[in-house]
Order: sequence, then structure tokens, then C-alpha cells
Amino acid sequence: MGTSLGRFKFLVSSFMFRIASGNLKPETCNQEPKATHDALRGARSSVMTEKGTIVYGVDPLIIRDHYEIDYHHSYAQDSPFFVGLTKGQLLGSRCTACGYTYATPRAHCMGCGAATSWFALPLTGRVHTFTTCHYGGEVFLKETPFTLILVEFNGADTLFLSRLKGLRPDAVRIGLPVVARFAKAPAFKVTDVWFEPADQE
Repeated sequence: MGTSLGRFKFLVSSFMFRIASGNLKPETCNQEPKATHDALRGARSSVMTEKGTIVYGVDPLIIRDHYEIDYHHSYAQDSPFFVGLTKGQLLGSRCTACGYTYATPRAHCMGCGAATSWFALPLTGRVHTFTTCHYGGEVFLKETPFTLILVEFNGADTLFLSRLKGLRPDAVRIGLPVVARFAKAPAFKVTDVWFEPADQE
């Protein structure tokens, strides 16, 4: 183990030295660096993975970084919200004691601590604020850049975070009327709902 790790460090150091000295040109890293990858693969097999790290570029440094996991996830008390999305409904939470309303699932009031009950939110609202995301997780790569908005609803005291589709990022404005849209093939995730400009109806 110690020998393999030591050789791995030596090979990585040699690789980085070749980059720094100009002996390994950046354009050669636009493809998988097969020679370096093959040289490191034996050492890495005992300390990392048999695939090793693929380097696509060095200025900036770009590597392949795969992440994947399957697990059983329970929505617990938030379940009615996600089931509601499959029915074209947005469900908010209302405090049973003080009446404060949340545009998101919440089992108990953040103000007084009392239990909440579900209520139907309107499907139309206004953009309270927005941001354009130029980087996103794997689910959103095909949509990047995309716009995230905080939606104001009549009858709700808090805001709802969602995506805005159907409008260029530079055309979004605060106060823009929006309408909720729902996935035809729901996945029981927050991405089952998004918003579009209301004037496109």
C-alpha cells in the first residue's frame, strides 16, 4: 500500500511538472490523456479507483468527477405537497394558531410553534426576485444557464423558490406575472413544478 501510494504521488508530481514546464500542452488534455492515465492506472487501483482521474484541461484544471447513489427517501410529513404536484396543485402550510401562511411545506409554525394545516396556493403569482445560474447539478446541465425565481402569492406570507422557463434571463424582471406549470410525467420531486410568464397563456 505504501509503495503504491508513494509511486502514485511521484507520478502525479511528474505529471504536474510536465504541465508546468510546458512539456504537456493543454490541448493534449482536451481528450482523455491516455498515456498518463495508463501510467497512473496501476498505482491508482490500490488507492483510488481503476478508472483513475481523467484530465480534460489544465488552465483552468478540468477533471471528470462522477457521483451517483441510490437510496430510499421518505418525504414524511411533506408527502401531501409532492402528491399534490402530480395533481396540478400547489399546497402551502397555514398555522392553526396564529394563521401565518407558508408557501412551502412546514409541519409547524416558525413563529409560535403550533401545527400547520394544508391549503391550496394560487397557481399564479409574481416574481419577487431572481437569479441566473450558469452552473448547476447534473439534473440541470441541459438547461444551463437557467433562471431561479422567488414567487410571491396572494394569501401567502412567504415566498416559493422555483425555476422560470420560457423567457431569456435578460428579459426577467421583478414583478413579472408568472403561472405554475406541472410535469406530465411527475417524478415526485420539486422539479415537477416550474413557472412561465403568465402573458404566454
